[in-house]
Amino acid sequence: MGTVPREFRWLFWDVEFETVDPGRHAEFVLARVLEFGRMAEVRWLIATYGMERIHRFLRDSGHPELSERTVAFWRAVLDAEEEEWAEPPSWRRSRIAPWSD
Repeated sequence: MGTVPREFRWLFWDVEFETVDPGRHAEFVLARVLEFGRMAEVRWLIATYGMERIHRFLRDSGHPELSERTVAFWRAVLDAEEEEWAEPPSWRRSRIAPWSD
């Protein structure tokens, strides 16, 4: 599966970039690129994982890093508005910070 290109390092600001493995950390990489990536990163993601894998991830994951806006965009791109997709964690659906009372 290769490695994440070095020019995408900015997407992984909170981890040691050299340890990010697209195979072992697929859900992390998919979420980070889908949420924050630009066209170059998304093209790489599609070439690396394929649209079916991206679709499966979005449908089954409910990843906390994905915003409602991103999910809605990809539902439209994948023509999947009628499919049932996993829900994000309840704290992600809330407008209140998870550490607030």
